[in-house]
Amino acid sequence: MSLNKFYSSLNSQLEGLLSAERDWLANTANASALLFMELEDINWAGFYFLHGDELRLGPFQGKPACTRIPVGAGVCGTAVSSGESQLVEDVHQFPGHIACDAVSASEVVVPLYDNNGHCLGVLDIDSPTVARFTAEDLAGLQGFAQVLLKSSDLPQS
Repeated sequence: MSLNKFYSSLNSQLEGLLSAERDWLANTANASALLFMELEDINWAGFYFLHGDELRLGPFQGKPACTRIPVGAGVCGTAVSSGESQLVEDVHQFPGHIACDAVSASEVVVPLYDNNGHCLGVLDIDSPTVARFTAEDLAGLQGFAQVLLKSSDLPQS
């Protein structure tokens, strides 16, 4: 199956999973579980939510994680400070990388924005394999994030 078809199917699964629920916390919990179940070769999938000048751990699947990340620090904090998704082939080469799990080798982070352009947090996925994620993965995960955002009552920013 092509990656485009995979992400189309994944996004349809997410839409179905969230169709009867609008709660942001419940939906991000189920979204992280779906990603962890369906994506191959990952070791962490979850969310960090923006509180002031730091990201705080939200629902996730995987090993215990860092609970607070300053905006601008690591891959997640860089995604927030730059306003751009991050596709990192080798996290050990990323300046200021925060190693919550030493096994993680590559990472993709998608910032989450409300309808007013305020950052709510990030979707973060790690893999133990260098260069696990491609531009197609990034596009698919950005689409996944959009399904989540439109299917949920977003927290007040």
